[in-house]
Amino acid sequence: MRRRVVISGLGVVTGLGVGLEPFWEGFVEGRSALGPIERFDTSGFASQLGADVRDFTAKTWVPKSYRKAVKVMARDIELAVAAAQMAADDAGLKTRAGADDDSEMTYPAGRTGAHIGAGLIAADTTELASAFVTASDGDSSTFEWARWGTGEGGDGAMNNLPPLWLLKYLPNMLSCHVSIIHGACGPSNTHTNAEASGLLAIGESSRVIERGQADVCYAGSAESKVNPMGWMRMTKAGRLAETPAEGDGSRYVRPFDPESPGMLLGEAGGILILEESASAKARGARVYAEVEGFGAGQGAPPYLPPRPAPDETPADEGLSGASERALADAGADADSIDAIVPHGLGAPSADAAEAGALRAVFGDRLGEIPLLTWTPNIGGCVAGNGGVQVALAAKALAEGVLPARVHAGRPAEGLRAGSGASEKRSMRRVLVCASAYGGQSAALIVRAAD
Repeated sequence: MRRRVVISGLGVVTGLGVGLEPFWEGFVEGRSALGPIERFDTSGFASQLGADVRDFTAKTWVPKSYRKAVKVMARDIELAVAAAQMAADDAGLKTRAGADDDSEMTYPAGRTGAHIGAGLIAADTTELASAFVTASDGDSSTFEWARWGTGEGGDGAMNNLPPLWLLKYLPNMLSCHVSIIHGACGPSNTHTNAEASGLLAIGESSRVIERGQADVCYAGSAESKVNPMGWMRMTKAGRLAETPAEGDGSRYVRPFDPESPGMLLGEAGGILILEESASAKARGARVYAEVEGFGAGQGAPPYLPPRPAPDETPADEGLSGASERALADAGADADSIDAIVPHGLGAPSADAAEAGALRAVFGDRLGEIPLLTWTPNIGGCVAGNGGVQVALAAKALAEGVLPARVHAGRPAEGLRAGSGASEKRSMRRVLVCASAYGGQSAALIVRAAD
């Protein structure tokens, strides 16, 4: 018999603040974190606004005995580690992070899993530059590959990188550090599927618990592209809105508006505690929601040039397939969905493909379903999206509140995505969905707790 999976802990770090409380309050109040960023100088870029996390250090969220390890954590890892600790605290779990020995843990280490989505972690430019200069011609300062390498005739300049340099930039290090800190010795995996990463990771955790291979899992995602290399990659992809150095970034990010100038970047970590329902009930856990259905799909990469005009963009078949599979997995029909947490980047071609996919699933009823857009609040966080999307859905279901929507434009006809104040609303099921720029798609059905 398939076991039920519930969400009992939420850990969130976004531009709105560190923790679930500022995250939720920001959405209810309709605040945006998009504006000038502090992490690096964006003046050389056409897109200069974004959402970075302020007043944050991972050292606050790891045991004292583990703080030296923060030195080998890239920003992405720090976000994941902090969000995981917040989720464990929120769920009331005792883990290896706070236990004198494993016998004190709420769940045995071997019954605890970790599935975390990650992105292409950007190397620190200062670290790279300090090594690059040792591979350049002293007179012309021209970089020379021969000097960089260690083969015949090479100077081995690459060896001037910090000794543990690579450990900061492996995508699997997010789940690695979370597993070590909390004693998650059960099934573990890393998903590197850009924007679909977090939902795929949560889907795998739910499957692992459903089939009895674990009783609890850390699931979600984290990523930061608020750095020179990440910013450059997204600029070259042609997805970012051109902005001045100052101002309100939510004016530019307008989900499902054909006239939107593009997306803006943020950074985020969103980790959830998923538990087997009976086990959570037995220990008296507070339950936010249930993961009722999961589906995945693959379509044509929706963001690669040449990009058709929004009204000529075909529906994302991978996303519509993922959503239909999630509904079937939940034993639910499209009429039972009360709200949707979409991708809604604010990039017109991507949004048009997503809207087409949702119309294929919901038909004319799509115009009646509130779309809980979130990118005008915290920016597109790429692999970090999925964890915060599901956290938003779970919290909305638990509170019975439809958060405010920030929107400075006009969404396409037939989409309920425009600006609006928060409102009390009884909701039973929410669809959460996303597509990656490689064509991967994922969808979850999140149901209100009994």
